[in-house]
Amino acid sequence: MLLKRKLLLAFLFFTSCLCGNSQKTQKEKKWKHMSYNNLVMVGYQGWFNAEGDGADRGWNHYTQGKTFEPGSTKVDYWPDVTDYTVKYKTAFNLPDGQPAYVFSSYDESTVDLHFKWMKDYGIDGAFMQRFITTVMNPKGAKHYEKVLGSAIKAAKKYDRAISIMYDLSGMKAEDYTKVIDDWKQLIDEYKFNKKEACENYLFHRNKPLVAVWGAGFNDGRKYGLKEVEKIIDFLKNDPVYGGCSVLLGVPTWWRELKYDTQDDSLLHKIIKKIDIVQPWFVGRYNEDTYPQFKDRLKNDLAWCTKNGLDYVPVVYPGFSWQNMRHNDPFDAIPRNKGNFFWKQLAGAIDVGAKMIYVAMFDEIDEGTAIFKCAKVVPVGESKFVPIEKEIPSDHYMWLAGQAAGMLKKEIPFQTKIPYRTY
Repeated sequence: MLLKRKLLLAFLFFTSCLCGNSQKTQKEKKWKHMSYNNLVMVGYQGWFNAEGDGADRGWNHYTQGKTFEPGSTKVDYWPDVTDYTVKYKTAFNLPDGQPAYVFSSYDESTVDLHFKWMKDYGIDGAFMQRFITTVMNPKGAKHYEKVLGSAIKAAKKYDRAISIMYDLSGMKAEDYTKVIDDWKQLIDEYKFNKKEACENYLFHRNKPLVAVWGAGFNDGRKYGLKEVEKIIDFLKNDPVYGGCSVLLGVPTWWRELKYDTQDDSLLHKIIKKIDIVQPWFVGRYNEDTYPQFKDRLKNDLAWCTKNGLDYVPVVYPGFSWQNMRHNDPFDAIPRNKGNFFWKQLAGAIDVGAKMIYVAMFDEIDEGTAIFKCAKVVPVGESKFVPIEKEIPSDHYMWLAGQAAGMLKKEIPFQTKIPYRTY
């Protein structure tokens, strides 16, 4: 009897220790990706389709028409497809006469590879772009669902952060409800607001971070600031689906309400409701004119700090969209072997920015992609911008990762582009 009692007491003590340790573990667990601070994030379009990839969208985003062939394309850069397990033959030929291949974002292996690259080079994660006009199209919605599902799986596999970014471009005023409906659907399906359900979803200020891009531009959009405010109010305040932190994409001259910005004080009222301000800088400067924009960053940051907001500068490696716009110059903003990109990365950190947004990871349409692009490009009627022969195709991802290291103070800050040994 005495032996049984001793065994019982030992068992109770043992189980109490287990329970106590379990409760302590739950209480002390530190979730990943709880802040955008000290992160370099990229914009991820994920919008490329190839004929035969199963999405039934044809050569989407590779061309503006139905055919993808010399003389009919909208991309200015060509992807380096060496590492892809699934690739698609095109009607384009390389200088040696061999056919040129591309990838499809619809393939899970493509997204997996892209997130692997992010991990390999130290890029912290991606904002998954969701264009409302695409979400409203059944085939587009199907594509987004596949790409997002692949990204969630890859983000977990490679421990990268992801966040949703709604791009309102092309939206009509009444379509603001589509943003709300889509977010509800994502929360119901993926539980982005619950860390235990989706640990790799990016939080900021202890709330799930959602980006809304396209507020206050004066380029003739069919929606206005009132619709944007309704979206923000929902994301911030809805009792079931709200409680979010919000990043708002605004024009370059948002503080002064001039040039690319609507002259409407409602924009400032909306901005003061959100958490992170993100002005759009792509195409606004080149390597020679960047220094004056560095001062703009400093003043933007001071305004945000005064108003209790965070601020994220947009940086980009270069710009070209001649195949899309035709009348615009080819290689309009040269990359200069990464020097232009590095000036922006270092400049953002130098003025005190705590976070950086790289536009974009995969956008070869406008020549802003930092992922591996080809040094040997197709020849013929269509012209493409090759990656400079003096650098490897992964150079821009490597630079982004170096900036992430500086931002985290893991490597020393330097304004001169870092030297890379091969």
